[in-house]
Amino acid sequence: MTEAVIVPDMKVIGADGVHVGTVEAVVDGRIRLSKRDSGEGRHKDHSHFIAVGLVTGVEGQQVRLSANADVAVTFEEEQSGKPV
Repeated sequence: MTEAVIVPDMKVIGADGVHVGTVEAVVDGRIRLSKRDSGEGRHKDHSHFIAVGLVTGVEGQQVRLSANADVAVTFEEEQSGKPV
């Protein structure tokens, strides 16, 4: 991974360029995604997390993941670390 800094409001995109979420913060080696990107139903209005290990680089205001967006969201976790 590039040693660039990941900061709030950066867009998180999959390897395919598709939007996954927006960085709210980096906490304990995980990117906390903004609640506004949290989905519907029981996932609405709370943050999800993606491991920093999935990041392949930071380009401008975008954090690029190693997986396509549709696969990357399957790696999202709840705050507890459990899968979404």
